Amino acid sequence: MAFAGQVVWITGASSGIGAAMARSLAAQGAQLILSGRNEAALADIASRCAKAMVLPFEATDYAAAARAAEAAWNWQGRVDVLVNNAGISQRSLAVDTAFPVYERIVAVDLLAPIALTQALLPHMAARKSGRLVMISSVAGKVGSPMRTAYSAAKFGLFGYSDALRAEVAGLGIKVQVIAPGSIRTNVSRNALAADGQKRGVSDKAIENGLDPDAAVARMLEAIAADEREIIVAEGMELQIGELRRTPDALHDQMAAVVASGYAQKMEEGASQ
Repeated sequence: MAFAGQVVWITGASSGIGAAMARSLAAQGAQLILSGRNEAALADIASRCAKAMVLPFEATDYAAAARAAEAAWNWQGRVDVLVNNAGISQRSLAVDTAFPVYERIVAVDLLAPIALTQALLPHMAARKSGRLVMISSVAGKVGSPMRTAYSAAKFGLFGYSDALRAEVAGLGIKVQVIAPGSIRTNVSRNALAADGQKRGVSDKAIENGLDPDAAVARMLEAIAADEREIIVAEGMELQIGELRRTPDALHDQMAAVVASGYAQKMEEGASQ
């Protein structure tokens, strides 16, 4: 019951990994903030939680995200954990894919979680406490065919998170990235095709993937254990993720650079 009493904010909470995470955290006694676009689905999940706030907004409306961050923080005077889970995938060859597909996926999968994190970060920094969890993908560790936009965005999420982790290590804020493999959700049905329309059908790999509740159980255990890079996959996908895992020693080295006064030295150099 590692999250009992904690205020946990989940985006993309109306289905898939987000809904499974909400169910599991509610059972642990967490206080939940549930965000997404499907307000009816969010309300249904909230009705089965002891204490939950429904906070719908469009992920790529960055002004709305900033307002949501204030509302989320003010609900209980804190947010202990932010889970940036909302996202959209892709199933199309690059040669066939219209550029607006890239714009949409990068906006949803990379810029939206950055915007929300940046809006919440000053509050966590002032409180010197908090946990930022990013849902990336195994496709964010190795480029995956028919997912060029998705891989680009998910790789970017790792880069942002790794740099942020080094910066905030001394502020009591933890930054963790989860790289799921195939999990039985609607991610493939909702993926964008080359023309930007919903694909509408699933993949065999997804249909044979991990059960969402079982996957979330692994995720939450690893989050509570303060793992910085969390790979939740099986078979070849697990092997791929492990091959590209960033060593903890490297994360520690980058945090030590910041702790040694790197940012202050950069600012002093710029002012001379």
